[in-house]
Order: sequence, then C-alpha cells, then structure tokens
Amino acid sequence: MQQQETSLRPRSSAYLNALSQEIEKKLQRALASSSQRRNLLQELFADIALEVDDRAKDIILCREEYVISPAEYGTNGRLCFYDVLADYYVRVPESGNPILDLIVQLWCQSFASHIFALLFHKWLFDVQLDNADVLLRYSSALVQGATNVFWIDIQSNTRRFQSLFQYLLDEVALELTRLNKIPVQAQRDLYLLLSRFIFFYNSVEKLESFLKHCPTFPNTFLIGPVDILVIELADQLQKLKVEPVLLHYLSQIKVLQGMELRMATSTRLKTCLYSFTSPGGPMYPTRAVRHAAWDALDLLFPGLRRVSMT
Repeated sequence: MQQQETSLRPRSSAYLNALSQEIEKKLQRALASSSQRRNLLQELFADIALEVDDRAKDIILCREEYVISPAEYGTNGRLCFYDVLADYYVRVPESGNPILDLIVQLWCQSFASHIFALLFHKWLFDVQLDNADVLLRYSSALVQGATNVFWIDIQSNTRRFQSLFQYLLDEVALELTRLNKIPVQAQRDLYLLLSRFIFFYNSVEKLESFLKHCPTFPNTFLIGPVDILVIELADQLQKLKVEPVLLHYLSQIKVLQGMELRMATSTRLKTCLYSFTSPGGPMYPTRAVRHAAWDALDLLFPGLRRVSMT
C-alpha cells in the first residue's frame, strides 16, 4: 500500500484526499438529515460529475512532476472528477472505504447508486470480495447506477459519462478476467445495459467482439447474442424522446444489416422501426425521424415499403 501511495506525488495525493474528505462530509450530512438527504446527494452527484478545471487539472495530473499522463484519464478530451477519483480509489482504496460505508447506509436513496457507480466502478473489479451477497449487491448497484447516469446523458444528448461506458465495455465486458469477478446474473444485466447504449456511445465498431463475449443466458438455446442485442435495442428505441438521440440510433442501426435474427426478433425490430414512419401517436415522430426510420427499414428489410404501399 505504501508503494501505491508513493506513486502519487504529495501535492496530487493531498488534493485527492481533501476531495475525498469533502465527499465523506457531504454523505454524513445526508445521512443525518432526512429532509435534506435527496438534495445533498443530488448536489454531490453533480459535483463529482463536473469537468475538472485547469487549475485542479494541473494539481491532479501533476504536470510539472509528470506523475500521471493526462491520456490516462477522460474521454474525448474531457476529464471529470469522477474519472480521477475512481482511479484514486483503486490506487489508494483506504481513502474510499469511509465513503463506501456511508453509501451502503444510504443504499436505497436517490442518487446513491449514481454516486457508487461513478466512484467505485474500477474499484469493484480490482478488490477481492469474498462475501457473495455483498458482491451481488455492489454489482447490482453498479448496473443500476450506470443505467441512471447513461439516461441522464440520453436526456441531455451529452456524453459526460462516456468514460464510464467505455470502461464497462472495454475493460469489463470484453475482458473475461474482470467480467468473471461479478456474479453471472450481474454479467447478464451488464450485457443488457451495454446493448442498450452501445449505439449512443459510438462503439458499434466493437459490436462483433461484444457479441462474442455474451454471457450465458438461460434461454441461449432459443435466442443468440444478436437476438438479445436487438431486443434490447428495439425496447430502447421506443423509450427515446430526444430527437437528435433517436436520429443517432437510427443512423447507427445499419450495422445490423446481414445479421441473422430469429423470425420473432426480426418482426419485433421491424414493428419498432415501422412505428416511427407515420405521424401521430403513439410515437409522434418528426419528419426527420420518419425519414430516418424508412431509411433503416429500406436497408434492413428491402421491399417492405413496396409491400406496405400495395
């Protein structure tokens, strides 16, 4: 552990330790005040999701000491506080233990799973947890928290939490050593989660590898990895209300061309896309969405438009 501490220069380590103490204090206040609990947790979530300013970045990355390369952190040039803290709690886990204990006590509160997922998504796959119930609880909280924050990105059409998605895809779902650290049910839940958001976070180039790493599902002999992905994708499309996000999904869907699907899955996708081709309820698609849906149908199901018009 001393070796891990010395891997961080005093200035950077002191700053991250101070951040951890502030997080701990806010969690303690949330635990002590039932009336302010939700607001305090929401504020804390917003704080750790903030992008790191230049002054803090100079301290955290220790540029003058060249301890940590900026390339280690962030996605698309964006570095948020949760990126840094998640890595810090792997390097110096004792700094995160008091925070984790408080989050567990606030487990059922709004934003608790959000905070857990952001701060401890790397720690969970680095630490050795022997208690199966605790591991399942943490794994479930991770999937739930990640789901919540990804939906925040969807609703705002931003990708503030892309680094979390990329870690779960690249370093967990595609790395069996880490994936097998969590229970099988959590592996399945994670696969379903990533299936719903892989288009949004522009990772379709990894789709082939992702499908090959599909965990075993109880009904795998009936439906394969592609069917599972498409079922989740169809359900996701029908939940999307933000036009640019929906258009983005529809533009990415071309990667499904040529993939073999069960008849029921194919019909499900076809019905989903078709629901976006007509104005009015229940989807109330814009003109741009209707055109994009027809383009997707023409590509994936050639001849459907001709049949529909006869």
